Amino acid sequence: MSPSPGYRSQVELIQLTPQLHFIRFPVGHAYLWHDPDGLTLIDTGLPGSAPQVKAAIHQAGYQTDELRRLVLTHFHPDHIGAAADIAAWGDVEVLAHQADAPFIRAEKAGPPPNLADWERPLYAQVTGQAVPADAASPVAPKPPTPPPPPRIDRELSDGDALGFGDSDGAVAVAVPGHTPGSVAIYLPRHQVLFTGDAAARRPDGTVICGVFNVDRAQAAASLRRLAALTVQVACFGHGDPLTHDATAALRAAAERLPTD
Repeated sequence: MSPSPGYRSQVELIQLTPQLHFIRFPVGHAYLWHDPDGLTLIDTGLPGSAPQVKAAIHQAGYQTDELRRLVLTHFHPDHIGAAADIAAWGDVEVLAHQADAPFIRAEKAGPPPNLADWERPLYAQVTGQAVPADAASPVAPKPPTPPPPPRIDRELSDGDALGFGDSDGAVAVAVPGHTPGSVAIYLPRHQVLFTGDAAARRPDGTVICGVFNVDRAQAAASLRRLAALTVQVACFGHGDPLTHDATAALRAAAERLPTD
């Protein structure tokens, strides 16, 4: 999702497991994972969110100089908006999928979503940008003062080990469709999954395929791939996490997808 510019973030910190905290923003959540050798942050929230992320780290009982890596699930500003600021805190490795890396670095513009008819009013509500009925994709507006693009220290491919999460640690799971280089993060031993926007959770608790996708068929295939994993805790970019038996909810979401 891409909210309208000028948004001011508020943050709430919720501990999900002994090693995992949920940093809840009104739009575009972030997650903090703790290993004995340091912290990993998954996504950053909107531009200007670095002070709130710092406050959350302190509230969790850690310091910003313990942050070892930042994993970006895709190029949208509600996920990478504070990445440059956070990467400057110290020796922080920034990771993102190779297909989204040029968009994150602002070397080229990322593709806009290919909206279904039912998504148009939702898109207009979230972004403040209407889409003509005869246009499948909007032209993404540029904020008046875009944040500096972050560097990317490591470009990811499907199956790459990410260097955190104890033994049998986190791996990158390519989930294209929301964006070309969307990536989920899976910790098989802990049965924890960070979906980015490949999946989302509605306010009523229903898990769905993420919205505003550049390729809806790819997005559906990616959700089916996530539904095949063994997951207890699912962490979404939008919507509250599921903290038990998340596999069943992901499979139910995949089963509701159209078959054509």
